Amino acid sequence: MDSTITLVGNLSQDPELKFLNGGTAVTKISIAVNRVWNDKQGNKQEQVSFFNGDCFGTLAENVANSLKKGDRVIVTGRLEQRTWETDKGEKRSTVEVKVDSLGAELRFSSAQLSKVAKPQNSAPVSDEPF
Repeated sequence: MDSTITLVGNLSQDPELKFLNGGTAVTKISIAVNRVWNDKQGNKQEQVSFFNGDCFGTLAENVANSLKKGDRVIVTGRLEQRTWETDKGEKRSTVEVKVDSLGAELRFSSAQLSKVAKPQNSAPVSDEPF
C-alpha cells in the first residue's frame, strides 16, 4: 500500500540536476516547511522542518530548469527510508521524499508555464540511487 505525502514549503537551495549512468535525469531538492503558531501566552512561535527529495525523468529536468532557491512549491510523493554504513562501520539512515509531482505554489507569486514535448520513450523511470 503506497502512502502519499504533500508538502508546501520553500526550496532551501537551488535544485541540483544530475544524470544516472543510463541517462535518466535526477534532481535533488531540499524543502523548508514552516509551522507558525501562537503559544499560550500569545507569543508567536515558529518551527522549520527540512525535507530532501528526488525528482526523476522529465520532472527532474523541468524542476531544475524552472525553479530556484526560495521558490514556494507544493510537492507530492512518497517517503522512503535509505540506510547505509559509513567507512567507519557506523550505520546511518535518512528519510527522503520520492517526488511524484511538484508545482509552484501560486498564492503569493505568479509563474509563467510552457509546455514541453513528451519524451518519445515514456517508459517508467527507475529511481535507482546515484
